[in-house]
Amino acid sequence: MTAMTRHVLTRRALVKGATAMAALAPAATRAAAPPQPRVGRYRGLREAGVLAFKGIRYGRAARFARAVAEPFDGPPVDATQFGPVCPQRGMADAPQSEDCLFLNVWTPEAHPGAGRAVMVYFHGGAYANGSVTDPLTQGAHLAAGGDVVVVSVNHRLGPLGYAWLRPLDTQAADSGNLGQLDLILALHWVRDHIAAFGGDPARVMVFGQSGGGAKIATLMAMPAAQGLFHAAATMSGQQVQASGPGHALARTRAWLARMGLGDDGVPALRALPVERLIAALDAIDPIMGGGVYFGPVLDMTNLPRHPFWPDAAPQSLHVPMILGNVRDETRAFLDPRGPKLAGLTWDNLPQRMAAEVKIDLDPQWVVQHYRAQAPDWSVEQIYYAATTAGRSWPGQVIEADARAAAGAEHTWVYQLDRPSPRDPLRGAAHTDDLPYVFGTLDAPGSYSGTDATARALSATMMAAFAGLARTGRPGLATWQPYRLPARGTMVFDAVSRMVDDPRGWQRRLWSTAPYVQPGS
Repeated sequence: MTAMTRHVLTRRALVKGATAMAALAPAATRAAAPPQPRVGRYRGLREAGVLAFKGIRYGRAARFARAVAEPFDGPPVDATQFGPVCPQRGMADAPQSEDCLFLNVWTPEAHPGAGRAVMVYFHGGAYANGSVTDPLTQGAHLAAGGDVVVVSVNHRLGPLGYAWLRPLDTQAADSGNLGQLDLILALHWVRDHIAAFGGDPARVMVFGQSGGGAKIATLMAMPAAQGLFHAAATMSGQQVQASGPGHALARTRAWLARMGLGDDGVPALRALPVERLIAALDAIDPIMGGGVYFGPVLDMTNLPRHPFWPDAAPQSLHVPMILGNVRDETRAFLDPRGPKLAGLTWDNLPQRMAAEVKIDLDPQWVVQHYRAQAPDWSVEQIYYAATTAGRSWPGQVIEADARAAAGAEHTWVYQLDRPSPRDPLRGAAHTDDLPYVFGTLDAPGSYSGTDATARALSATMMAAFAGLARTGRPGLATWQPYRLPARGTMVFDAVSRMVDDPRGWQRRLWSTAPYVQPGS
């Protein structure tokens, strides 16, 4: 053996020995792992370049009772996992519990002096389904890209949050709006505690998609919500009218009857397994047909007026607001490959279209006008345009017009036109604006794609929304306020641009009859 060989072997032995010793050493001596982030008693985690605190309890509630706030101080809490979602008919694979009043925080830095604007997200799913565990709406990318603190909130849904029981049981005084009151309690938590997570309680923006937007519109007419948020954005979600108390009571009775209970059944209702309450949602809605609807109730105490009827609630006219929709809303739930489109012809188009809209007009007349205005559109194009304009757009038009008519200076409207590059039949459908705003382009459920156009549009929309949170104006200089009669609208697309009244003739067509708010 040469001296050189002995030298190599010696080096190999030393390296091997050092590796073995390192494997036996405590982790702290191998590499100092970054400390687990902590705010008060909450231990969070690092996620996608920001700090995340998940499953923070903000309240507790007995069934059909107003929630009470959870103390901020107390024993240590692991805040690294989402809390359970509210019991519902969907999301069977997610943990569900009546004890569901939890929120989540994503922040670039948990420093009390950071003072970043705060964006509080309320999830969609109407008032009966959904949660903030959806990968599309998790806040790490928005917190980093928008340089904001993001909060998302779970709350009570369906009959637990909105059954109208007060006429049947005086102990259920706040029923009908408990889900809304949960959101107000969460906003109290934000006001009182978000500074510890690096947020500015004087710059809180609420935003929500679909049912989340409707919840925000309702909060804008609730006195208890006044002053708790300083900007708002609704994405494909509006609430022109709440459910009237008579209709709400008829729905509650139909739901009770499905469980074999009558007007005197509320005490028994408090003791039933929650699964029975949720299963009974297959009761037929006595007002609009289909499954029974629960949503905010005009109870004259918590909600003393309709949100946007006969006008925009005066208490919120000073709140800067973005309102938006997507071009092909109904392609998300009227599946182009499903049975509702199978065999669609010019002959059966009027009847199929009429079954999906919320405005009572002669469907033959509607189709005639569409064919006259857009003679090159196919039967499928008219089906989706008409169902979108007669179902998903009117509430946004009514709300934006009402704010403009009342002189609200700080209103901006958008329409997402960019079609999905992943599914040519989808177009720009309901929920498709979410990944652009949250920066979750590659998340499960996203149809945006991750190409350069998608990334550029996401940066634009994220900056626009985060700018509203920071300054009360969208972070997009070319986005002009909404005024009458021009109805200037930002059309988000591969090349975004301002367009006056981009669906003007459809707006005028459908405004010849009253809009029927779902649930009213």
